Amino acid sequence: MHTKIKEIRWFRLIIVLLALVGCRNSSSLSSQSTNSPIAVNSSPSVTSSPPKNTEPAPLPVPSAEELAEAAQYRQLGLEYRGQGRYEDAITAFKDSVRLDPQNLSGQVILGWTLHLAGQASNAIEVLQRALAQDSEHVPALNALGIVYLVDGQLDAAVDTHTKAVELKPDNEIGYYNLSLAYHRLEDYGRAIANAQQAADLEPGNPHPLVALAIAHWDNQETTAAQQAYQRAIDLDPSYQESWFLDHLQQAGFSLEQIQTTEAIRQTV
Repeated sequence: MHTKIKEIRWFRLIIVLLALVGCRNSSSLSSQSTNSPIAVNSSPSVTSSPPKNTEPAPLPVPSAEELAEAAQYRQLGLEYRGQGRYEDAITAFKDSVRLDPQNLSGQVILGWTLHLAGQASNAIEVLQRALAQDSEHVPALNALGIVYLVDGQLDAAVDTHTKAVELKPDNEIGYYNLSLAYHRLEDYGRAIANAQQAADLEPGNPHPLVALAIAHWDNQETTAAQQAYQRAIDLDPSYQESWFLDHLQQAGFSLEQIQTTEAIRQTV
C-alpha cells in the first residue's frame, strides 16, 4: 500500500516537472521569436513591402458634352484675350483645361496667356504640367522657352529651345529665341548662327533679321549688322521709325536689345 502511494506521488511529481520544463521552453521560444533580429528578418510577415506605384494617376476621359463645353470656353478665352481682357481669358481657359485636361493645346494657350498677363511663375507651372504629359510637345517647349527668356532665365531658355529645335529642325521660333538668349549671354557666334537659321526658315519675317543685326553689332561687325537691319526695313519700312521699336519687347527683346537696335537704326 505504501509502495503504491509512493509510486503515485513520484508519477505526479514527474508530470509537474515535465509541465514546468514545457512552459519554460515555450517562453524561451516566444522570447527569441520576438527579440531576435534573425527571427524578425527571416519572418515572411515583416519582409519589405513592394514599392508603391509613383506614376501619376491617369487623367479622366472627358465626355462628348465636356469636350464641346471645353471648346466653347477656349473660344471665349481667345475672344477675351483679343480684347486685352487677360484675367477673363485666363478664367475661361482654366475652365477649358478642367473639362478637357488631355488637350495639350488648351494648356499651352492657358500658359501663354498667363505669360502675356505677366504671370511668369504660373505660366511656367502650367507649361511644365503640359510637358509632363508629353515631354516632346514642341508648342509647349516653344512657349516655355519664351517665358524663360522674358523672365531672364537664360540657361533654361537655351535648354528648352535647344530641345525644341532638335525635335523640329524647321522650328523658326526656337532658333529665333535661341539667338536672343545667346545674345544676352554674350555668345555672339551662336546668336548669329541661330538668327541666320531663323531668317532662312522664315524669310518674310523681319524679327530674325533684327536679332541677326544686334548679334553682328555687338560682335563688332558693323557692316553686317547694318545690312541685316536694312533687310528688315525692306520687309517692313516701319523699322525706320524709332517709336516702332517698342513693339520688339513683345517679340522677346530685352530693353537693352531694343536700345542696341535703336543704335543700329540711327546708322542705316
